[in-house]
Amino acid sequence: MADPSSERLTADRDAIRSLLAQYTYNGDRGRLSGLAACFAADGVLEFPGGAGTGPEGVTAALSQGEASPARTFVRHHTTNPLIEVSGDTATVRSYFSVVSDNGPDHAGTYDDRLVRTLEGWRFAHRRVRIDWQAESSVFRKMPTR
Repeated sequence: MADPSSERLTADRDAIRSLLAQYTYNGDRGRLSGLAACFAADGVLEFPGGAGTGPEGVTAALSQGEASPARTFVRHHTTNPLIEVSGDTATVRSYFSVVSDNGPDHAGTYDDRLVRTLEGWRFAHRRVRIDWQAESSVFRKMPTR
């Protein structure tokens, strides 16, 4: 007989991986409302040069500025998620790399705190840090650490 707590942990980790993928797929396709729906009502997205709180604030923060007309292709690749679940909260650390029209564009880390909501797992706080950015990046210049 399977251990119910083990099955729940496996289901939670699968749901969290799905949330990470929803964020990425929606962002790469410019579907900001889908990306923002990945955040809890008071969830925070913190990134170099900006931040937003709640789905509306996340959408507003990501809508600021002009997008480069050279940016027609974007793919974020999230790897090695370290997922720790504790009841209705979780933390995740993962690497990401971005490929754009010009090839490798930038890379960094996500530091996430998640919360289980009635709609499923959502970001309570996502901090984006940039480790490297190509000179030919189609994104605005971002501070690296």
